[in-house]
Amino acid sequence: MSYIEESLSKDEKIETVFRLHWFAWVPMWIWIVLGFVTFGITWLVAIYEYLRLRNIEQGVTNKRVVYKTGIISRRTDEMKITSIETVEIDQGVIGRLFDFGDVRVTGRGISDVVFRRIDDPMAVKRAIESISHPAA
Repeated sequence: MSYIEESLSKDEKIETVFRLHWFAWVPMWIWIVLGFVTFGITWLVAIYEYLRLRNIEQGVTNKRVVYKTGIISRRTDEMKITSIETVEIDQGVIGRLFDFGDVRVTGRGISDVVFRRIDDPMAVKRAIESISHPAA
């Protein structure tokens, strides 16, 4: 069971789970290829990178946005939907070409939740905004 499913409160449901773009996995593949040259030494880094990326959970429920990382330990960034002020996209040239980027959800005070190397950031922005500002 995922962290998001496990942490649902009463009357809370998962709206969308966001995926990492395939570009996020490129460093892992580079470490694997380098393993052939380094006699497998860099495969340890590749295994760590695989586990790190595999254990990232990011999504939105009808009550909050959630970003969770951690292989053994757990670190979460969460924000209530009612606290959201802005949803911003940060996309470089490569990100625009391959449709990936970072989505920053800014709330009241100094809190931010950042989804990094996310697939289709415009759809993520729309999903968050449609929940935080539903049509009347």
